[in-house]
Amino acid sequence: MDEAKTKSLRNIEERMEGLDSNSLRYHILDSARKFKSSWIELGRSLYSVWKDKMYKEWGYVNFDTYASREIGIRKQTAMKLLKSYYFLEKEEPQYLKGDSAQDNPPANIPSYESVDILRQAKNKKALDEEDYNSLKKEIFEKGRDARELKKSLGVIIRQRQEMDPEEAREKRKQATVRRILGQLRALKQETELSKMLPMPIIKEIDALIKKIDSSLLSEGL
Repeated sequence: MDEAKTKSLRNIEERMEGLDSNSLRYHILDSARKFKSSWIELGRSLYSVWKDKMYKEWGYVNFDTYASREIGIRKQTAMKLLKSYYFLEKEEPQYLKGDSAQDNPPANIPSYESVDILRQAKNKKALDEEDYNSLKKEIFEKGRDARELKKSLGVIIRQRQEMDPEEAREKRKQATVRRILGQLRALKQETELSKMLPMPIIKEIDALIKKIDSSLLSEGL
């Protein structure tokens, strides 16, 4: 570990000494100390601090100053951490169900840089759901690091840019229709189990699913 990191960790541990071990402030500092193996926990905490402006209670004018002075990380890194965590919470919540260091050894936890690239890919209009799922698989199943993932993203974007406009529209149409179909099937299953809707409505949903399925077959999608 280099001298700068040693000093940063020492500063964190010194701050922890005077705090209640059950307090959020202590918890965040402890997460920062275990940064490499628990970035998700740190990202979750930083998101709470940023959203609720809790840093002001601790004597800091803004989030950037808090991040750099309190836990020793740059603004850019802090924002990537909290954005990556929030992205997982919003888009891939199933991954956060077992995100403790005990449940996921450090080697199996994607880096926050990789998740941040996936977050950016989600917002790119040139990419469709199939492209996104391919990138997601590279992170969560194949364990690709950020550098490899960035290359894959670049290749996909170039391919989409080179694609004929009509072909690109057709591909987006296919992805959208299949996504809607998947959502309808999930809705039908949930309403059948919970009995939240009257049976006639459930039958209408089922009929709609069959019509879309038939349309996909006839168009060869």
